[in-house]
Amino acid sequence: MQHVVMTDIVRADPAAVKGLGEAGTATVHEAMGRRGLMHPRLRPIWPGAQIAGTAVTVFSRPGDNWMLHVAVEQCRPGDILVVALSSESTDGMLGELLATSFKAHGAVGIVIDAGCRDIAALARMRFPVWSRAISAAGTVKATLGSVNIPVVCGEAMVNPGDVIVADDDGVAVVPRAEAAAIAEKAAARVANEDEKRRRLAAGELGLDMYRMREQLAAAGLVYRKAGEAT
Repeated sequence: MQHVVMTDIVRADPAAVKGLGEAGTATVHEAMGRRGLMHPRLRPIWPGAQIAGTAVTVFSRPGDNWMLHVAVEQCRPGDILVVALSSESTDGMLGELLATSFKAHGAVGIVIDAGCRDIAALARMRFPVWSRAISAAGTVKATLGSVNIPVVCGEAMVNPGDVIVADDDGVAVVPRAEAAAIAEKAAARVANEDEKRRRLAAGELGLDMYRMREQLAAAGLVYRKAGEAT
């Protein structure tokens, strides 16, 4: 296997990234036809974190964060590091010092299918991380991997330059080529949900708003008063 660092990746359009970030993970996932969602084991290390950006990908070995140091140089403002491993690991491959370096080079967050440590410090510096586990287990710098190649992180395919949207609901991946179209669909869903929210807040029942009564009756649901014969 050749180990490589791709230095000239094409990133998604910033306007599309902004729109997708405003919509949030759940809406983006729905707008994509319920595709692109990473496994829910990847959770934010502090609540309320919300980011959207373009993927710089890393393929690494368990317990070895050498390639994360290599990846720092490839980050540009607005990027999100996406770290995939060759096999399962919960070792703490990322901590405060490495995150400080990523932040200094413009990264807005990290998604890593492994462990993270120094979470109190990362919360204080408000640097968002989604990880598989919290672990103080240390790592080495001994084995090569690659940077900016296609990877599978959290059971989702991620290509360099794809859009990553992450918040308390999880992490979604939007292919770069689809980013603008999905951003438009997500915006339409947001507008539609705003109207539904207004109607529900006014007391309208979802049963009526979604025209469920006929379907429920056709499926065999029967309403009875207490004491009525069955």
